[in-house]
Amino acid sequence: MGRSLGVNHVPPKTCSYSCVYCQVGRTDLLRTSRTSFYPVAEVVAAVKQRLDACRREGEPVDYVTFVPDGEPTLDAGLGAEIRAVRALGVKVAVITNGSLLGSSEIRDELSAADLVSVKVDAADEETWRAVNRPHGALDFQAVLRGIEAFSAEYAGELLTETMLVAGRNDSSEQLEALAELVGSLKPSRACLATPIRPPAESDVRPPDQPALLRAWVAFRARVDEVELLASEPEGEFAGSGAPVDELLSILAVHPMRESAVRRFLSEREIDPATIEQLLDADRVVRIVQEGQAYICQPVRRGS
Repeated sequence: MGRSLGVNHVPPKTCSYSCVYCQVGRTDLLRTSRTSFYPVAEVVAAVKQRLDACRREGEPVDYVTFVPDGEPTLDAGLGAEIRAVRALGVKVAVITNGSLLGSSEIRDELSAADLVSVKVDAADEETWRAVNRPHGALDFQAVLRGIEAFSAEYAGELLTETMLVAGRNDSSEQLEALAELVGSLKPSRACLATPIRPPAESDVRPPDQPALLRAWVAFRARVDEVELLASEPEGEFAGSGAPVDELLSILAVHPMRESAVRRFLSEREIDPATIEQLLDADRVVRIVQEGQAYICQPVRRGS
């Protein structure tokens, strides 16, 4: 999404989910009913003020993203805010957990956004309750129907985001079912994330490296573009012109077959033995999956 200006338009931890991995902590106000938290004009004015400041400073903004410390669709003013911000001449994105997309009104509001990212962490109810800990009024099948309806109706760019948690949704069976579900939504990109920041629950851990690779392979078989986000970015590699940095930038979002890595380096007149140096320095790892050797960025585990 490039350079994104985030809009926090919902009070902290006002959400329909209380996900075990949430970096903001447990949900204080678990709700499914919508309300106006702040006047629409106030939200839009704050966005305009910040956009004007960015333009004066020569800072580009690719998207204004509604990504609060809670669920954005709980804001009854969201539709008006999206339309007003787009009128400022900037693209708008919304990152939602998808739990309220059963509402045709909410789907219609989100249809005005240029990009929508929808969370899909589970393909069955038991896993959904274990990972997302939803409000009691929510029904898993109804949530799925809402997400499916939105994917069928939406004309903008649809992304999905799946948070993978060790022991909760990373078994081979769960990954295959998740990949099948996400593939049916036909997103332009599927993002696989891991809990790299302090989670709501202390026992939450990212899956091990083989499980992450299995996830990427399963999703890549069904979605053209899959990003594996398993560590914090280390610097801005894009445009650096340094081949090794370019390689690490690629590996930050998806694994590569070792043969492709060697070809990548050779084409840039870099000794393929550089792979071994990166492996020795723990900057990358080699994983064999279904007879193929992959080079991946190592996952970082919290303490």
